[in-house]
Formats: sequence, C-alpha cells, structure tokens
Amino acid sequence: MTMSAGHLIVKTLEAQGVRRVYAVPGESYLDVLDGLHDSAIHTVVTRHEGGAGFMALAEGRLGSIPGVAMVTRGPGAANAFIALHTAWQDATAMVLFVGLIPQSDRGRASFQEFSLDGWFATTTKGVFVLDDEHQAGDLVARALRLAASGRPGPVVIGLPEDVLIRLTDASVPGVLPLPDSAPSTTGINMFTSMLSGAKQPMIVVGGDGWDQATSTALADFAVKAHVPILSDWRAYDIIDHDEPAYAGWLGYGRSERAVAALKESDLLIFLGCTRTDVLSEGYQAALECPTIVVIDDAELVGHAGRLDVHLHTSPASFVPALPDATNVRGSRDGDWSKRLRQEQLSFARPGADGGEGVDLGIAFEALERTLDHDCIITYGAGNATLWGHRYLSHHGPKSLVGPRNGAMGLSVPAAVAAGIMHPGRQVVAICGDGDFFMNAQELAVSFAHGGAPLIVVVDNGIFGTIVDHQQHKYPNRPSGTSMENPDFAQWMQSFGGHGELVTSTEDFEPALERALKSGLPAVLHLKTDPKTMGPGTVAHAAANSAEVFSA
Repeated sequence: MTMSAGHLIVKTLEAQGVRRVYAVPGESYLDVLDGLHDSAIHTVVTRHEGGAGFMALAEGRLGSIPGVAMVTRGPGAANAFIALHTAWQDATAMVLFVGLIPQSDRGRASFQEFSLDGWFATTTKGVFVLDDEHQAGDLVARALRLAASGRPGPVVIGLPEDVLIRLTDASVPGVLPLPDSAPSTTGINMFTSMLSGAKQPMIVVGGDGWDQATSTALADFAVKAHVPILSDWRAYDIIDHDEPAYAGWLGYGRSERAVAALKESDLLIFLGCTRTDVLSEGYQAALECPTIVVIDDAELVGHAGRLDVHLHTSPASFVPALPDATNVRGSRDGDWSKRLRQEQLSFARPGADGGEGVDLGIAFEALERTLDHDCIITYGAGNATLWGHRYLSHHGPKSLVGPRNGAMGLSVPAAVAAGIMHPGRQVVAICGDGDFFMNAQELAVSFAHGGAPLIVVVDNGIFGTIVDHQQHKYPNRPSGTSMENPDFAQWMQSFGGHGELVTSTEDFEPALERALKSGLPAVLHLKTDPKTMGPGTVAHAAANSAEVFSA
C-alpha cells in the first residue's frame, strides 16, 4: 500500500501500541499531523514543548511502552530539551519526534535550523534523522525498542519536512522483541552465597518498569529472608508502604537513620538501580560495602564504588529466579529488618511544624487520610515536595512521577498526563509556587482532553531549596530567591476549574474535601511560612529569624 512517510510513521506508532502522543504542532511535520487526523491515536495538544515532553515522560513511567512527544524545529526542540535531560538521568523511556527543515536547506543557516545531533547526542540513547522515506517505519520501531531496552531512556527522531511527504510502498513493521535477559545460574549462586553470609544486608530498589507481581514477590521474599528494602530517590512506589519489609528511602529528604543503616550494612543489593551520588550521600557513604547490582545495563551508568557481582537482568526476570528465602536467611533473626521498619514508621508519622499560615505537617496528615489507596502522586522539584515524600504513602508501582534529576516544572504536566491515561483515578500533584508556575498552563489541557487532577501548591514566596543552600553557605544573605505570586486559586477559577486559597491550617481539610468532590481540575493554593522549610533541611534547623528568608 502506497502512503507518505509521515502517514507510515503514524501507522507504525499504531502497530507498536502507542495510544497517545503529546504535541505542539509545527509546519515542519504537517504530514504526520495529517496522518494522526484519522488515527485511533489520541493527539494531546499541549501549550508548551516542555509540557509535551514531561507528559510523554509521565506516560513512559506510568505505562508499559515509551511515551511519545512531537515538536517542531529550533525553538520547539529547545523547549523540549528539559524533558530529554530528565528522561536521560531518570532512565525513563520516551521518544521525541522533531520536525526539521527540508534536506535541501541544510547548512545554510535557514529559518530555525539547528544541529539535532549536536544538541541531543550527550543526553539520549540515540539521535536519528529520517533521510530515506522507505525507512520511516523501521526507524520508528527501532527507536521505540532502543528507548525501552537495557537502561531505558530518550531517543530523538528528526523529520525533514520534505522527506515526510514522499511516497513509499514500505510495509508497517511489527513490534521488535526486547532482549531476553534471564539471570544466569552462576549469578544466582553468587547472590545466594553472599546473602546467606550477610548479617545486615539491605536491598535498594529503583528504576522504571516494575509491576505489581514483581513488587509483591520481592516484598514476600524480603520478609522471609529478613532483608529490609529501601528505595531510590523518588522511586517510593516500587514497594507497598504497608509491606513490613519497606524501610524508607535513600537520597534527598531521607531520614538520618536510613543513612546510618546504609553505613552499617554489610551487603548492599541494588535492584533496578545503581549506587549513584544521590544514594551514596554525594559519594561519601558505603562505597566500599560488598555490593551486588541487578540491572539490565551492561555499562552500569552512574554506579560508584565497589562492585562484587553484576547480574545483567531486569527485576521482572530476576525476582522469579530468587532462591528460597529460608535458604538465604543465614543466622539473621529479623531484628535488623524490624528495627529499620520501626524507624521508618516513626519517621513517616506526621507532626506539627509550627509557623504562620498552613502547617504542612498537619495538612499532609489530612492528605494521607483522605487520598485513595491507588492515588497517583506527581511531584515537581523543591523543598515543598519533602512533606509529600515523607508523609504520603504509595501502595503499588506506577503510582509516582517525579524528576529524579531535580527538574522544575514536571508536577503539573505529569498530573495532566496521568489524568488522561487513567480517567476516574485520583491524581494529585505536590509542588512549590516556583515549580507550579513553570508549567501551570498545561492545566488547560485537562479541560480539553479529560482528567481532573488536584494540584497542591505550597506558596512560601521563595525558592526554598536554594534558600536552604544559601543559609548553609552564605548565612543571612538572601539573594535572588524571592518571588511575588498571584492568587493561584482565582487563576484556576478563570479556566472553569475549582480553586481555593487556603491561609490557615484548620481550613485545609474542608478545602481538600471540596476540591476532590468537585470533579474538576483543582488547585489548592496554600500560603505557608517561609521560615518553615522542608523537614530535614539545613535552613529548617538553622532558621532563627524572618530576615533569613526575606528578599
């Protein structure tokens, strides 16, 4: 069947199981947009390319195949760059299509021309340009496979506008299978031997692609084997927080006891992640501890310190191959696991923070009581998220999206995408005032394409994370970290959504109930005390006057 290369791209996406693409339209890929006109694929038109990229990233993390975004050349590609960097550092599968100038215009500084490879080669798994219309389908299938295989990540495909309209008789390719990475018998035997001899082992889980069956099986094994499980930074949804093996997380906002336990361990098992700077307290903790890494990444990107065994496989392949838990328990009596579990339960117990405005310790206790068991929670960057990480529970994989690279502006687009993907399921975004307004415009997409996310905006009028660092390194000298905000509730109401400005703690829970019952996209704008920083931060402990936090 003869069709244009642009239409073949759409047919290939359909065949690969893609259900949504997130796009800002551009004249450089009009033929692809024309193909989408009659397609079953849902084209979600976003308001900014950064929002489109973040939505595709959320799709990749919450779904089973890479998320897909489409943007135009030059400025559009530049705006989408933040999502690529996030997907690269977070190891999340996504594919970005970028419309390009015609082939004949290359190298002439033509309108919006740029070097696709020069921009993206260091932050993607692959950069491709469609220069042969007959390869359109194969290139798309290859890109989706590359994004999802091994260590997941972003792939970029450039689409010259003149190539897209050329006709081809090439057929639609089938789905390319991912590599089979079953664990070896030798590797399992080494794992069994090392775990059997350990007195205080620890499993650290991370990465994307976990499913409920793998999560439950690992938690059952850990309980019987007397091994506590901690998670990577912003991978808290991998293990149900009600599981007795779950003992918290490592990385930003973690408890001091989690760090102490890391240093006390005599065997670290990283499952789906590596020992990065974040997990090792800036390359300072437990670098020489005996270490097993189980990850489907031959290069072990980001791993620091000792490595005794590398099992080149995925959690989904490794967990079913685990030995009988009673055979690897050794002489452990369970006290190690029980102690870490109790310490995490104590750490996750909310308490009042004090200060003016909304007390976030009390507010997040109300959130924890109110939110559905299967709620999806999305986060931006900044200290405002620390209350959520500490006090809000997750009960299964694919219920959290947050930027592990610390990118601001993810919370709202991720929540919008989650609402579109899972209609009827509760979706809540936790963000600071700075993070919220970086991509707040994407809430308009919910009104156009469905979903009713609740956005909780913590407004302290400052860039809290940077203030925390300033107070540590340049005490009592705030500079460039304050901001003035509008009434976000009124702003949301102007869209036709539900918005409430909450200025006192006692008003929060009733406002929360009204927002959830409204059935509309909603914003709760919480005015908080800038002196009350995220739990565990430097500034929270050191603050003794409002002067530190004012402009």
